Amino acid sequence: MLDRVVRERYPRLLAHATLLTGDRADAQDVLQDALVATFSGRARFATLAEAEAYVRRAVTTRYIDLVRRRDSERRALRVVGSRRTAPVELQPVGVARELVDALAALSPRQRACVVLRHVEDLSLRQTAEALGLSEGAVKRYTADGLAALNALLGTTADDDERVVVRMKEVHDA
Repeated sequence: MLDRVVRERYPRLLAHATLLTGDRADAQDVLQDALVATFSGRARFATLAEAEAYVRRAVTTRYIDLVRRRDSERRALRVVGSRRTAPVELQPVGVARELVDALAALSPRQRACVVLRHVEDLSLRQTAEALGLSEGAVKRYTADGLAALNALLGTTADDDERVVVRMKEVHDA
């Protein structure tokens, strides 16, 4: 099943991870960690779709862990007075730079909720389960994330559908 997931679904999984992380190298690392965690355990999948869905949830979890770890590292570096070098910039392929920048400006939870709800088309319940949040929290993070995207992109609530379509175009590329 691992071979099939990598062969048939890797580009979509990588696009999902890239939308979350905003950086292709981080996306590859997060996806690799998710694949290892998914297929080194006892989990068994009846279908390719089940395996892909599980990997997507694992990618999201690992992304949130990455953000938390980096936040902890930044706090530790401030304590010792060191400076961090600038992160490598994502050079998106087929993605408007403004959309990548806008997604990067969201908090990790807002970003995860927006991507899972509007790019991955997960239900409210599925998103809540994937992130370990209540459905109300998912609604709030998603609404706040879309509002922030609208503000950053100069769009309005009426344009939410266009923002979501643009994100899906990125995902499906």
